[in-house]
Amino acid sequence: MNKTFIKTKNVKRFISLMDELQKLPPNIPKLALVYGDHGLGKSQAIQWWADKNDAVYVRASQGMTCRWLLTEIAEELGEEPYWYSQEIFTQIESRLREHSKIIIVDEVDYLIEKSTIEILRDLHDKTACPIVLVGMGCVDKKLARYPHLMDRIYKMLKFEQFNQEDISDILKQLTDLSFSEDAIIYLTTRTNQFRQLVKLINRIEKLAKTNQIKEFDEYTLKGILNERSNITSLQKVG
Repeated sequence: MNKTFIKTKNVKRFISLMDELQKLPPNIPKLALVYGDHGLGKSQAIQWWADKNDAVYVRASQGMTCRWLLTEIAEELGEEPYWYSQEIFTQIESRLREHSKIIIVDEVDYLIEKSTIEILRDLHDKTACPIVLVGMGCVDKKLARYPHLMDRIYKMLKFEQFNQEDISDILKQLTDLSFSEDAIIYLTTRTNQFRQLVKLINRIEKLAKTNQIKEFDEYTLKGILNERSNITSLQKVG
């Protein structure tokens, strides 16, 4: 399997959002919400972008307090966090005023129940730095209980399930095997999540190597994926 970062439609939309967010004038709120179901490549895309653009990336955890969250942000900024939450907040504020950075907080669902997420609104208001909140499929509804935060969200981006075109692009970039259109349609019925698709491609590549197959149509693909003994199906193909 080729080791490359796949720019799916979701990723391209995310890149466009980040570009747009950085170009907003000072008087426009710069909070953004990125959300979607698990397995669609959100975290991978966000970490890839953060590494490429020297952004602050923090992953929230269950039970995370304001001090814990601020400590994580301060450490990502290269600071030695103070003890009290207000001191850490001031420390982060001073650093971001000197050198503005985008802050990306993944798994924000964990921050909602204890209202920890509101500290990010305060940080945004004080520094005017763009902050990207990343959550699961229903996080937009959960955040509705924080109207003052929702008012500051410039744009929301939902990662969508993969369609046939997405899966075709992923196959072309991840593997050297060839797939007919009907094989791609069949794979679309098997999975529309990135994580599962990568596992499936890895499995297909191993079976293809064992059976010396380079090209797949739907019939051949069904043969190696659905039968423990592939001899009958492969003999028919051969």
